Amino acid sequence: MKFGPVAPADAIGAVLAHSVKLAGRSLKKGRVLSQEDVASLVEAGVSELIVARLEPGDVPEDEAATAVAESVAGAQVQRAAAFTGRANLIAAAAGIALIDRDAIDRLNAIDESVTLATVPPYELVEPRQMLASIKIIPFAAPRRVVEQCRAIANRPLVSVAPFQPQRAALIQTMLPGTKPSMLDSTVETTRTRLQALGSSLALERRCAHDTASLATAIRDLPAQGIDLVLVFGASAVVDRRDVIPAAIEQSGGTVEHFGMPVDPGNLMLLGRLGERRVIGMPGCARSPKLNGFDFVLQRLLAGIAVGRSDIMAMGVGGLLKEISVRGQPREKAEPPRAPRIAAIVLAAGLSRRMGRNKLLLPVAGKPMVVRVVDALLQSMIGEILVVTGHQAEEVAALLASRHVRFLHNPDFAEGLGTSVARGISGLPEDVDGALVALGDMPRLGPAEIDRLIAAFNPLEGRAICVPTHAGKRGNPVLWARRFFAEMQALSGDTGAKPLMERHADLLCEVAMPSDAVLLDLDTPEALAALGES
Repeated sequence: MKFGPVAPADAIGAVLAHSVKLAGRSLKKGRVLSQEDVASLVEAGVSELIVARLEPGDVPEDEAATAVAESVAGAQVQRAAAFTGRANLIAAAAGIALIDRDAIDRLNAIDESVTLATVPPYELVEPRQMLASIKIIPFAAPRRVVEQCRAIANRPLVSVAPFQPQRAALIQTMLPGTKPSMLDSTVETTRTRLQALGSSLALERRCAHDTASLATAIRDLPAQGIDLVLVFGASAVVDRRDVIPAAIEQSGGTVEHFGMPVDPGNLMLLGRLGERRVIGMPGCARSPKLNGFDFVLQRLLAGIAVGRSDIMAMGVGGLLKEISVRGQPREKAEPPRAPRIAAIVLAAGLSRRMGRNKLLLPVAGKPMVVRVVDALLQSMIGEILVVTGHQAEEVAALLASRHVRFLHNPDFAEGLGTSVARGISGLPEDVDGALVALGDMPRLGPAEIDRLIAAFNPLEGRAICVPTHAGKRGNPVLWARRFFAEMQALSGDTGAKPLMERHADLLCEVAMPSDAVLLDLDTPEALAALGES
């Protein structure tokens, strides 16, 4: 790859290395410069640019990031579209992150042009949480490097073990003076812990704190359809011959391991009763705060085997106690996640130029509006809102089997702006952005939508993402939450275009390989020219 300063006239087809602001627009870093871009630069008096120009053997940054992401992604992992050389891997289910640390270390050591960052192994993850990010550092990576990365990733390196619902039993032993209120509190804490991981507390029992009584209580549990046995002793386990381990063995079970290098949680015991795991709980697990028991419980409920060697490998990162001199407890930061994007499908218009409701017309055997909604459903979009107006019942009937929400715009005849405003008013409070899509773009696909979402990053100045093809802007457009108030005030038939001009410094043009983002059908002639009706 060649990199350095050139005159604008010599920059056509090169990649812009640094963003350039022009009157009314901004050319962002990473843009492949067109003849029109160069003409604008010359007109603005720009005499020199820093650009990168790919050579044979170079793989463009997005293509390289996609190739590596495809190789490392495993089960329950979604691949976000690559943009600016970054491809993120997203959790598709709640569970435990499985990370091949050794292989990833080898991959990162191949060449400085390719990097892979992940969450820690065995991290508790939620749906849509970011698991990993592949970043191509320059604007291209050598093909030999990409192939070496793919060779290392000959099996998934990043995956999620989803939680599997299990029925747990809780047995608590009692000594004279044991407070029922403490036992009741333990029940609720344990139930909450299990429910957060997709499992349930099926039954609870209490017995005297002696080996015989506890063994009897444990022995009967397999007949109750219990998958996991949790035992809280009135007194902590201090030896393998103590009450809880002795009772497990007397009931026909085995003790596999006692103790763990996690604090709090040192005095946890792991056993087995047939196919069922038995855990002697450390006293700290009566509290909802994170402790060593959580490390083991999370893995077991995700179907991950846990044995002595696994527990004894938990020491690094296992010091969970707060240190008094720290001043304040550690705050758990919200994990990075994919942006929550909702889609607003504008399906309210009168279709005056078409002469009939174009959204109901078939394209390749499927009504136009159904094609748009199906593309959104196959993308990374979270929720879909369909704004109806003209022939609302007919539109709703076509989409009745799709997972969408309808919003009726009684002022649809006044123009597109009223439908945008109506859609914005119905958005969930937790969305980060809204994709405003026209209902008459039958060739729009999930790839174009996901590329817009991948480009979206308000913190980096990409708060309005507009698709382009051959230098022309198209639809749909992705808007950050910060613009919702202005969009909700829209009226008439102007749409949100004036907002783009007002906030040009926050607009990102996202180049698309297909002209699908330019094609909307307004007339019978346009529909006939498509040749797919």
